Amino acid sequence: MRYLLLIYSEEPASPPSPEVMDAVMAEWVAFDSAIRGSGTYVSGEALQPTQTATTVRLKGEERIVTDGPFAETREVLGGYYTIDVPDLDTALDWAAKCPGAKYGSMEVRPVMVFDPPPQ
Repeated sequence: MRYLLLIYSEEPASPPSPEVMDAVMAEWVAFDSAIRGSGTYVSGEALQPTQTATTVRLKGEERIVTDGPFAETREVLGGYYTIDVPDLDTALDWAAKCPGAKYGSMEVRPVMVFDPPPQ
């Protein structure tokens, strides 16, 4: 079954020191290597900061485009992993190993699978 591991954290008010950044990145590289090597990895991406986001809404036929995320919140979506594992417990184990759980929170959500349309 496929699960999405959504990585949430607070955006820092200022950039971390190079030493802290190096240590944090080492944790992410180790986790990324482990999950890719496990055979469960399907995909994953890190996201640019929320100030680079653009939100689109439709009000009737009018397209409304605004800068920034759709909502103001302390924790923001920073990236994700899609994994293919046998069950929720295994997905939760991977989420707990992710540095995102240490620095913020991890949302684990099953991916909805649709039957292909008949041909």
